[in-house]
Amino acid sequence: MTDIIETLGDSTFKQLKAMILDGRLKAGARLSEKKFADSLGVSRTPVREAIAQLVSEGLAVRSAGGTPVVNSISLNDIMEILHVRSLLECEAARKAALSAQPKDELLSLKSIISGFLTGPRPSAEDHTAIDMQLHSAIARLANSKLLTELIDGLKIKTRMYDQGSLPDRMIPGCHEHIALIDAILDQDPDSAASLMKAHLANARFSIISHIYHPF
Repeated sequence: MTDIIETLGDSTFKQLKAMILDGRLKAGARLSEKKFADSLGVSRTPVREAIAQLVSEGLAVRSAGGTPVVNSISLNDIMEILHVRSLLECEAARKAALSAQPKDELLSLKSIISGFLTGPRPSAEDHTAIDMQLHSAIARLANSKLLTELIDGLKIKTRMYDQGSLPDRMIPGCHEHIALIDAILDQDPDSAASLMKAHLANARFSIISHIYHPF
C-alpha cells in the first residue's frame, strides 16, 4: 500500500508541477487538496504529499492563513536568480570542459539543437525541455551533486517566470547553446565559462526588454 501511495504521490507531483510550469496554474492559485484529488482521480493523501513537495522546491508557498498557493516570481527575483545562476553555471561549464567523463549526451543535444535551426520550428515545450536537459547535463559533467541540484532548482524557477514567453530567444539561444557545447567538447574551460556567462546575460536582457517592450 505504501508503494502505491508513493507512486501516486510522485505522479501527482509531476502533474501539478507541469501545470505550474506551463502556466495552467497561475501565480497565487490556491492548491486545494479536494479540488485536485477530484480532478486527478486520486485520494487527498498523494495530493497532500505533492503539495508538500511543491512547497519544498519553492514552486508553492503557504499563505498567511496556511493555504498553499502557487509561488510568484517577481522581476527582482528573476534578476537575482539569473545572477546566482551565472555564478554557478559558469563554474559548472568550466568544470565540464575539464571533465574526463563521456560527453555523448552533449553531442546528441547538439544534433537536436542544430535540427531546431534547420528544420521545423520546435514547440516552446520541446525547446524548453532541451534547454533544461542541456543545462542539467553540463552541471552533471561538473561532477558535483550539490551544484547540479542548485542549478536545476534555479532553472525551474526561471521557467516559472518566462513560461516560454520569449520566442525571440529561440534562435539566438540555439546558436549560443551550440557554441557552448563546442567549447566544452574542445576542452576549453575559459571559453565555456565566458559563453555561459554571455548566454545568461542575454537571457537577462531579453527578459527585461520583453517587460518594457512586450510587443
